Amino acid sequence: MIFDAVSAETLRHNPNNEVTAGVDRVTDPAGRTMIRKRLRPPAPQTGAPQNPWSASLNPRHWNYWRREADVYQSGELRASLDRAGLGLPDSEVEEHADGVTLWLEDVAGVLGTGFGLADHVAVAEAAGRWQAQGPLDTPWSSERFLRTYSTRWANAYLLFDDDDAWAQPLIRDNWPDGLRERWKRLLDHREFLLDLMERLPRTRSHLDFWVCNQIRRPSGGFVLIDWAFAGDGAIGEDVGNHVPDAVNDLFWPAERIGELDRACFEAYLSGLRPAGWMGHANVARLGMVASCVKYTWLLPLMLEQAADASHGAYHEAADSADLYRRRGASLWHLTSWCGEALALAADQS
Repeated sequence: MIFDAVSAETLRHNPNNEVTAGVDRVTDPAGRTMIRKRLRPPAPQTGAPQNPWSASLNPRHWNYWRREADVYQSGELRASLDRAGLGLPDSEVEEHADGVTLWLEDVAGVLGTGFGLADHVAVAEAAGRWQAQGPLDTPWSSERFLRTYSTRWANAYLLFDDDDAWAQPLIRDNWPDGLRERWKRLLDHREFLLDLMERLPRTRSHLDFWVCNQIRRPSGGFVLIDWAFAGDGAIGEDVGNHVPDAVNDLFWPAERIGELDRACFEAYLSGLRPAGWMGHANVARLGMVASCVKYTWLLPLMLEQAADASHGAYHEAADSADLYRRRGASLWHLTSWCGEALALAADQS
């Protein structure tokens, strides 16, 4: 595509992911803008990857390097989203010798980071309508995302049993009493929850469904971006990512996480039902709450990072005490999800 860019503004993204060579908003001489996202294949390497965000050549891998280009070229996926009130930005895919460039519509509207409760409800309901359509089997769909993504932090758990780590001021002063014991229960049930999530009904999934990847157009419809992980997921898994991530990266008040949880689940269910999903409500709820297993590495990693001089949320600087307080509330809520998942699983056995 020929776009005569005269300026470029780097956009907030994950710079650690080896797939992403850059994301920016480019402007032409007439003032028109587009989003340019550059994808690159993995560099040759020997031995095990050192970066937990390493790219892959395997189309089923959770971080397959060109999956997002394949998504934007999929008429079937685009049509299924349109039926649900979701959508993809207008796009063109430019192939070149050292990777792919995505030229994407600079979508006008409200980014999910500014959503109110009504917007969260509406996007959760649209997700239900979309996922009621069932699995999407393509050559590029990721498989076993939850397991492979959540277990890639091999060294994240080293400090969990370290009393000195728990005595650090950021931890001691900002996390709820009892969180250590409750998180240990989640860790002890990690394999059980991963197995459980893999046995739940399957559906098409974004697998990075959260506010930074959602835009609401002035017309009321939604656009989803950043499809790098898309593929097979459990019913409820995407909305189970949406709720805690909004709090973890400081885009929703921690003290209102229970309200967001209840509202999004009810909306998701109300989207599933009219679109033809015939399963029991408890099955969808189980998929949502058992997805807490995705975050088992987060608390131990925060123990390690508590000694750092500064901290950030989604690659921007944040007040350390506020970050740890708000994430502490989210982590506590995730332990409640663990208990609920275990109870629901026992009822269904």
